[in-house]
Amino acid sequence: MTTTTESKPNRTVKMIEISVNGRAVEIESEMTVEQMLDTVDVPPNYLAVEINAEVVPREHYTTHIVHSGDEVEVVTLVGGG
Repeated sequence: MTTTTESKPNRTVKMIEISVNGRAVEIESEMTVEQMLDTVDVPPNYLAVEINAEVVPREHYTTHIVHSGDEVEVVTLVGGG
């Protein structure tokens, strides 16, 4: 049995920086809100996502793009009393 190894060109991934809940986070590239939520560490019980102080409706998570420099806030409900 002969095995062939193909040479793959070096691919440079350009990381971008965003802010998520006040902390700097690097992601691979611009991506949708849905992809970003799968990529970064966010609470599983989030209620809403704001980008640059604007709430992004859930129905737009698959189309709204997160850009370099965006300030993302993942809002959760905190119980107490």
